[in-house]
Amino acid sequence: MAGATAGDGSTDDPEARIVTIPNALSLARLAGVPVFLWLVLGLRSQTGDWWAVGLLIAAAATDWLDGKIARALNQQSRLGQVLDPAADRLYIVATLLALAIRNIIPWWLVGLLAARELLLAGVLVVLRRHDYGPLQVSFVGKAATLALMYAFPLLFLGSHATSYAETARVAGWAFAIWGSALYWCAALLYVEQARRLVRADRRESADNGGNGDTSGQLPGAREAGDQGGLPSGSTAPGRMLGGDREAGQR
Repeated sequence: MAGATAGDGSTDDPEARIVTIPNALSLARLAGVPVFLWLVLGLRSQTGDWWAVGLLIAAAATDWLDGKIARALNQQSRLGQVLDPAADRLYIVATLLALAIRNIIPWWLVGLLAARELLLAGVLVVLRRHDYGPLQVSFVGKAATLALMYAFPLLFLGSHATSYAETARVAGWAFAIWGSALYWCAALLYVEQARRLVRADRRESADNGGNGDTSGQLPGAREAGDQGGLPSGSTAPGRMLGGDREAGQR
């Protein structure tokens, strides 16, 4: 496809681009993770916590911004499909560990959200076996991430002996509870989307085997937008809920 600008690292396939504004924002978010951990676990001061809160706010803002830019400038890329959710998960993991180490949240909450990540890792392994990449980030998943991104700074601020501590702690736990619930809801939706893809893939393989028709199609030729044998009028699993980045490439 033509229309790629010089110097953007693109090829004939626009989604193979590497150097894009959204990817740069995602890399900047990733680079902020060790800085955040140093501020929270290294300094362990009210000043350090305020800087850490500012970094979380900046990460949440760029998370929203990179998706908007990707759509506005048509800069979706396969690298972005990996970097964007990776940055989200790293911030959530880093913040959960920091909060638990400082005894601001219980370890069972860390285990609850970690179990969700292990579930999705297992689902991704199954998708890889069927030659699918990660599915696109759903709206529910983005809402869950946003709620948790609100919860963590408030919980940090609620741990200080200040006049606003109680209000921040209550609001922080409210966001944490809703965010955790949505996080698991998004995971279950992801599992259902993956199940539909795998079922459709098996049905197609059975049909091709029965007809003896391979059509010369190489593995990985189909994209998530292809419904892969789903009933007429149904929605492709990889596109059920939408999201900031396209994913599920095959």
